[in-house]
Amino acid sequence: MGTKSRETIYGSSVRAAAERAKEARREADRVAVEAWNKRMLGFQGPAQPSPTLGDALNAGYRYLEVRCLGCDTHQTVALDIVRRPKATPVHELERYMRCKDCSEVQRYPFKRSHLVALRVGKITASDPPSTWWPGER
Repeated sequence: MGTKSRETIYGSSVRAAAERAKEARREADRVAVEAWNKRMLGFQGPAQPSPTLGDALNAGYRYLEVRCLGCDTHQTVALDIVRRPKATPVHELERYMRCKDCSEVQRYPFKRSHLVALRVGKITASDPPSTWWPGER
């Protein structure tokens, strides 16, 4: 007589628990990103504390919307190509953002930008830039 292996006895419950934990982490990350977005859009900051790059990507938010203070344009930055550790908070990316148009006019890297919100998709005609408060132009 042989005994059942531990994989046979406990394998399915372990896999189910791991799947539930993965979904709980994804939901927690989504709620944290939505709270940060509401704080940024409602109060125009503060950007700190912010979710990490890994949390934003896990929640499905692939883009960061940035507003140039020089030319008042909104641009999106893909978070999956940012060369920083996934444990980096999103607010630390603000100092590295440069507006290409303003940099060409100024003839040096122009770094006046402001984080607006995390987004699921890019800015398009059907998905316009975020507004900070009602009545903003």
